[in-house]
Order: sequence, then C-alpha cells, then structure tokens
Amino acid sequence: MSTRGGLLFFAAAAVAAVTAPLAAQQSTPERAAPRTAAGKPDLSGIWVATGAILLFEGEEAFAAARAADAAAGRPPGNSNETPPYNAEAEAKRQYFLSRRGIDDPMARCLLTGIPRINFRPLPLEIVQLPDRVIMLYEIHHAFRIIPTDGRPPPEDAEPSYLGESSGHWEGDTFVVEVTSLNDKSWINGVGTIHTEDMKVTERYTRDSFETIRYEATMVDPAVFTRPFTVTIPNQRVTAATPQDGWNNVTFRANHPGPEPIIEAWERVCAENNGPHGDIASAP
Repeated sequence: MSTRGGLLFFAAAAVAAVTAPLAAQQSTPERAAPRTAAGKPDLSGIWVATGAILLFEGEEAFAAARAADAAAGRPPGNSNETPPYNAEAEAKRQYFLSRRGIDDPMARCLLTGIPRINFRPLPLEIVQLPDRVIMLYEIHHAFRIIPTDGRPPPEDAEPSYLGESSGHWEGDTFVVEVTSLNDKSWINGVGTIHTEDMKVTERYTRDSFETIRYEATMVDPAVFTRPFTVTIPNQRVTAATPQDGWNNVTFRANHPGPEPIIEAWERVCAENNGPHGDIASAP
C-alpha cells in the first residue's frame, strides 16, 4: 500500500493495521467540544479510530490487541462478541474462519462497507454544514454525503457498499440511518456476513474536544437473531498525532499561516503494486 500509489491490501496487512493503531493523544483538560452557530456539537475535523477491531481469528489475537490498547492508554473499542447469527449464518462464518480469512472482501480491495469503514484505523475527515454532513475517507477515496434537512432516503436505491444515509440530531448525538446496503462486505471480523436487508443506525457523539464516540446498531433478521451493536472511539488528528505508515497517514500542507493544515494522504488499494511508502517492490 502506498500513500501515493497502490498496494494489494491483503489480510495480513489488515491485521497489522489493527494491532498497531494510533497512539492516544493527550486531551486538553476541561476543553469543551466546539459547537456550531445552530448550537449543535461540531463534528468537523480529521478523526481516526483508536480501538482494536476484530480482524482476527479467535480470542488470542483479540486479547493481544486489547492489551496493546491498554498499554498505550487507549480507551477500549468494541467487545469481542460474535454477531448473533442464526444457525445457517453461523455455519457460513465458520466456513470463512476455516479458510483463515482469505475471502475477506477487504483483501480484494473492495470498498469497505458500513459500518466497517468507520472501524479501520485510517483517517476520516468530517465536514459539517447546515444542511448536510460530508464524510471523506482516506481509504478507497470513499465519501458520503448525509443530508440533515429531514428528507428520507430513497426507497428504490440500488444497493451499494455505503448505502443511502439520512441524518438527524438527537440531543448532542448525530444519528444516521443507513439503508440500501449490498451484501458484498463484512461487518468487522472474519466471516461476519450480512444481507441486503441489513439496516444500520449510526450514532456520532463528540464526548470531548479530542474524541468522537461512534456506535453502530445493525438489524438484519435474515442472519441475526437480535440487533447487534458495536462501538469504537475516534481520536482527533493534529500535527502532533504519531504516524506509523499504516494506521494514520497525514501530512502538513505548506502555507504561510501560523497553524499547520492537516490533510489525509491518498491511500489506494490495487493489485500488483509495491509495498506502502516509497520503497520499491522486491523483484
């Protein structure tokens, strides 16, 4: 994977990306989260998921990732609870586990769907406007335009990886209803399948100046026996944010102003390209 070029984002790299996520930043004590002119919390900024997500097979790898989070002072992310699959869906998950995750759509450079794209330790920029919220993802050059003017999502939309989103505020939490998702992505870990009937309710809460708490509740009666909720904290990216080439790749734009402008680098997932960074691939 290259910050300027491409790389096959194979499964082993995905595991590396999660086991070494962004080191936690020091929050300014008592600094209140900013608000817009309308009085709502301002979600604008560049953010990155800080907790460990299940891209692994089994408890040992998950426990190691959680231990790394604790050692670095990062708050915990989602639990290691397996989605509440019915018997048929669980049999399919076990099949994918037996193949050690080689079928992961992410390993084939397919667009990461909702909600998984928000779990990956790669920068997300949020631009909050009066009538919409725009989300710009480093990975896949993906973007979402979420109207907040009360319009419902279209009922006849073609299913897609990111689906159709409609947002509204519930107090200080931004709530997004996502429908029209295709079934070509996984939810978080190996074999975590879903169908085109899945509906996702996302909740974004800026619980401090430095953090946004993300929660996604999934309902999919075709494969789940009950609704399934996962959470992950997100940290604000600044000029002081540690970089490691995998989890969080940003750069300081050159300009005459006193404050740095932080922008996410491009991250392209494509087959037959060299490794990330500027190192040429071996013959």
